[in-house]
Amino acid sequence: MGTSPAAIRSGPTLAILAGLSLSHLPNDLAHSLLPAIYPLLKSRFALDFGQIGLITSVFQVTAAILLPVAELYSERRPLPFSPVVGIASLLAGQQLLAVAPAYGLLPTAAGLVGFGSAIFHPEASRVARLAAGSRYGLAQSMFQVGGNAGTALGPLLAAFVVVLHGQGSVAWFSLAALAGMAVLTGGGRWYRRRFAAVQRLAASTGPAGGSLSRTRVGLTISVLLALIFPASFYVASFSSYYTFYLINRVGVPVAQSQVLLFVVLGLVAAGTILGGPIGHRLGRKPVIWGSILGVLPSPWRCPMSVSPGRWCSPSRSG
Repeated sequence: MGTSPAAIRSGPTLAILAGLSLSHLPNDLAHSLLPAIYPLLKSRFALDFGQIGLITSVFQVTAAILLPVAELYSERRPLPFSPVVGIASLLAGQQLLAVAPAYGLLPTAAGLVGFGSAIFHPEASRVARLAAGSRYGLAQSMFQVGGNAGTALGPLLAAFVVVLHGQGSVAWFSLAALAGMAVLTGGGRWYRRRFAAVQRLAASTGPAGGSLSRTRVGLTISVLLALIFPASFYVASFSSYYTFYLINRVGVPVAQSQVLLFVVLGLVAAGTILGGPIGHRLGRKPVIWGSILGVLPSPWRCPMSVSPGRWCSPSRSG
């Protein structure tokens, strides 16, 4: 049975949006779980920071570089079930991470997680937009809530599950990935029907004209990329090293360091959720500039000899 134009223009399809939110959780859970278990992997395989950095680099490159490639391909040929394939790749990465007997397999596992993320996001975001009706902000917020929850839960679950039960317990989180695959399979069927209806509607009404030139759009995207890159670089570096700093310099236990990482990533998730409402009230540009400048390294640095809880003096050149 086809979908009518009235249904396409109506309110959001909440069941689909809720399913996307739940399926987004295991994806971002795997993202934050990986750096959270670095201390365990470092001890288990006697790794140095260069090897830890390689794992992070493989994950970030596959997740970031392949994402626009997957998006360009899906623009030309929609793939309703590609999010299922993405979660399946993530699941394979988690399983390999759980049983890897040597360091050489760890970057491969990280690459599978990154590849799964790159495949998951383009079509999942498009499904969220199709299910939004006329409420795009609500749809994006619901989609992000699941991912934010996964981002925050990763370190917490690492502290209370992986630290207690070891590397093999990473496989337990595959249950969330399996549930996500089941939900996304149903969502893929809905997307295939709705996309066909949208195509028929577009053919009958004609394409919508854009008000911005291609040059203006390209310049705007270039500026955003220039702003996002250093912020993402800094946050990725911080999340990878933070637990090691707390363990080696501050002297906190491994589990406590992961709880503190949960606090940091939880604040990142909260910022993502609050960014939309704040942007509506204060304007988009102040929020963008505030978020970019807010992650810059502070000029106040502590020498390694300063004990926790004491104020530091501003750094001096030379």
